[in-house]
Amino acid sequence: MVLGLILLATIIVSTISLVGILTLSINDKKLHSMLKYLVSFSAGALIAAAFFDLLPEALEITTQENALLLTLIGIVSFFIVEKFLYWHHHHEHHHEGEELEQPFTKLNLIGDGIHNFVDGSIIAASFIQSTELGIISSLAIIAHEIPQEIGDYSLLIYGGLTKKKALFYNFLTALTAIIGALLTFFFSDLIPNLLQIIIPIAAGHFIYIACADLVPEMHKEKNTKHSIIQFAAFSIGIILIFAITHAIPE
Repeated sequence: MVLGLILLATIIVSTISLVGILTLSINDKKLHSMLKYLVSFSAGALIAAAFFDLLPEALEITTQENALLLTLIGIVSFFIVEKFLYWHHHHEHHHEGEELEQPFTKLNLIGDGIHNFVDGSIIAASFIQSTELGIISSLAIIAHEIPQEIGDYSLLIYGGLTKKKALFYNFLTALTAIIGALLTFFFSDLIPNLLQIIIPIAAGHFIYIACADLVPEMHKEKNTKHSIIQFAAFSIGIILIFAITHAIPE
């Protein structure tokens, strides 16, 4: 039962990588307009999942000191990974000029594969802990994946890939979520305290993505009307996760 739910959730998350198909008939201006509201909703959903579900769950299965330390480690570790990606991007651009695109496209694919692997691991660890936590984590990841996959797809196109190749490679990296989920499921009993480590680190992961990547994107919007809509989308993300948290029995 639990393995079935894990596989279903990770398959759904993986197929979201094909969302680029839906954008083929949308012009760039309309796509950009939609994306900024999806980003706002995603930021709210991720923050809510971290504070309403993952952190409370972590505090139940381990000590407060361990939970908060591992959450901080999650934030710092993803900062280091992202810093490396940005440094590599700048380094390649500075030294190789126009040759940047293809190497950075490959690096992005590798980074995206690792990111999806971690997402699959988070989903598996959450479902092992409880069905409620699994559903909440999956919804938060899905909310984040939609704008992210559109962005990744656009980056691959920018990097010189054809639309078909971009969709194909994006889908391949998404499949690492299933690998991460299966490894976590089958090794959770063999590795002591695995869930006590993964769940608070996942909380740090969600907090970092929301606060370091998504909220700054929201601040780029200067139009008052659009900013209000963004805040509404952000609030809806929080309210939705909060409502689901209290609606799904453990």
